[in-house]
Amino acid sequence: MRWEEVREQFPEEWIVCEALKSHSEDGYWLIEEVAVIDRFEDSSVAMKRYYELHRAQPYREYGFFHTSRETLKLREKWAGVRGPR
Repeated sequence: MRWEEVREQFPEEWIVCEALKSHSEDGYWLIEEVAVIDRFEDSSVAMKRYYELHRAQPYREYGFFHTSRETLKLREKWAGVRGPR
């Protein structure tokens, strides 16, 4: 689902979703399509659900966002962690 469609279908809600299509550009991660997993009115409940999903499957691209955001453009930051060599 495109973010514009999510915003129309779930106005003024917190959405827990998985990024299905995204790309990096100029230091930002731009999410183009998502799969909505859950929705909440309370941000703390949405965050708790996000952490549950992330702990169970850390390799998947989960996130939680409020539908008042016009775009899903997130600043990328290197955390200093390297994968196995």
